[in-house]
Amino acid sequence: MKFIFILFASISTILSSCGGNKEKITQKQPIHEHDENQESIELNNGEKWKVDDEMLVHIRNMERDINSFVTIEQKDYKLLAEKLKLNIDLLTSNCTMKGKAHDELHKWLLPYIDLVNELSNAKDVTNASKQFENIQASFKTFNQYFQ
Repeated sequence: MKFIFILFASISTILSSCGGNKEKITQKQPIHEHDENQESIELNNGEKWKVDDEMLVHIRNMERDINSFVTIEQKDYKLLAEKLKLNIDLLTSNCTMKGKAHDELHKWLLPYIDLVNELSNAKDVTNASKQFENIQASFKTFNQYFQ
């Protein structure tokens, strides 16, 4: 029941934030890293996109949680997923970006949310570990295209 509430709250937050792009968000299906139809993130004329500071703080908090998780001996993937979801909610509720930078960020964010949900739903440590690796790779992608 708690998971359903968190999932509903996350989806509601995403749909209610980000101003005029509600229609665009609701029409997209969840995208996964391995999805061949996934739109590629583009650079801003060869440069990284600037993410608004109000949003970047939450992204960096998630990245910090992921990097410190690597050093933890007793891994609690469910707890990590909860922390990441909290920051996703804060990120989406503080969405201040517009235009092409916003659209490109969503190309990263929507698959990332899927990965965090998959981590949260992982049935065993092996699956959770694989999802964690996918989340780490997602942040490499983020840092390649955004600042």
